[in-house]
Amino acid sequence: MPGHAHGRGGRAVRRLVEKPLRHRGALASLPSVISLARHRLNPAETGPALRALCEWTPVDAPGGGLHPGDVGWYLRLDDAAVFLWTDAVAPVAVGFLDGPVLRVTAAPGADLGALAVDAEELLVPGNDWSDGLPVPGWELHQEESWLVMSWTPRPVSSRAEPVGEAGAADRVLVQRSAFTGSTFTVEGWRTMKRSPAGGSAVEALVRTPAGEPAAAATGWFAGVGRCGLLEPVGTHPDHRGHGYGRDAVLGTCAALAHRGASAVAVATPSTNDAAVALYRSAGFTVVRENRDWARARRA
Repeated sequence: MPGHAHGRGGRAVRRLVEKPLRHRGALASLPSVISLARHRLNPAETGPALRALCEWTPVDAPGGGLHPGDVGWYLRLDDAAVFLWTDAVAPVAVGFLDGPVLRVTAAPGADLGALAVDAEELLVPGNDWSDGLPVPGWELHQEESWLVMSWTPRPVSSRAEPVGEAGAADRVLVQRSAFTGSTFTVEGWRTMKRSPAGGSAVEALVRTPAGEPAAAATGWFAGVGRCGLLEPVGTHPDHRGHGYGRDAVLGTCAALAHRGASAVAVATPSTNDAAVALYRSAGFTVVRENRDWARARRA
């Protein structure tokens, strides 16, 4: 899913410390002497963060600014850095900087005020938006919103095929053609698949009758009885208007449902009429409208 926060809240917290995990993937190794600690995880260390996000993923649509699939897609980058906040040894929030946007999902009942205090260290000037974490003194961004849409499992028909190593280059071709400025590569696809989130990825590719790659979608499984996520979805500009995107979406949704997903969600800008129409045609309905928090503009 797409996803900003600032200012010191009224709650006092013990000094907040950022440190790497000392033992890869082991929450038991996290320090217990600090009330709230922030850990910067490299891609290979993100297992605890992914497991926490899966546990916090609801039935119908993701909460907060991150689904485990958002982290999974981010892990295509070698230099990805994910933040895991813990209270003693228990995870309380997961986030990462998506360009100038801090995207965060917190555990149910987490102290958002304390998290916002710590987030100040990440929200330096230029990092001016927060998704999923309210920040004292910041304002809801009024110029842009995101629609969170959800699909309920049902029988579907689709021309989509699963994506493996043999189809990786065509999957990448669709992505780069569909999104101007995309830097996705076959090696990036392999990096994503090798990551701790790789086993949760479900991908579908749709071809034209002539065999040309036309549309693709990547879905992310968060566990049986939990909501999956579409991220990303794209159609090659040369093949739009023929239902290929819809087939990629339905093929991915069906694969996630087969694994046990209770629903599949997607987030898209509310102004992207073509994307909203695509998802509606595939049976998605709007669950809510999200707005990021933005640093208040100076008068």
